[in-house]
Amino acid sequence: MATKKTLAKTSKNARTFVTHEFPALFDANSEVLLLGSIPSPKSREQGFYYGHPQNRFWKILASVLNEPLPATIDEKKSMLLKHHIALWDVLDSCTIIGASDMSIEDVVPNDIASLLAKTKIKLIFCTGATAHKLYEKYCEKSTGIKAVKLPSTSPANCAVKFEALVEAYKEVTRS
Repeated sequence: MATKKTLAKTSKNARTFVTHEFPALFDANSEVLLLGSIPSPKSREQGFYYGHPQNRFWKILASVLNEPLPATIDEKKSMLLKHHIALWDVLDSCTIIGASDMSIEDVVPNDIASLLAKTKIKLIFCTGATAHKLYEKYCEKSTGIKAVKLPSTSPANCAVKFEALVEAYKEVTRS
């Protein structure tokens, strides 16, 4: 008989079909687009981007933008929109094991070009190697914009120190 712990471990490691459950964050004044791959289980649970408590995304952006660390989803949205930054993911759906970008298969990309048509976006940054690779493969041709690859802020990328991430993400403000 399986224990609860065994069942949780099995389901966490199971290949799951995931659909993006919340919209892109943008407005007509957005000039920069940050793209992840697909929301993690914690982000889907919270209903917003970069929801894992150990993900350094919000701390890094707050530092780069000289803003206080946003605590709520509304504060996160306000901070990004104040600085004309849009946020979305390359994928609309895929199959994935947990939060492992390396396991992504069966992808359906988001229509990034349609988002660009509603904004002033001229610069696109991908928050990690997988997002960048997926963008190049599925979206770059339709947008006509080469994306800049930034290092992942995921807890899985703990080899890259906070200060190095801040330095890399400063590129977002040099538009």
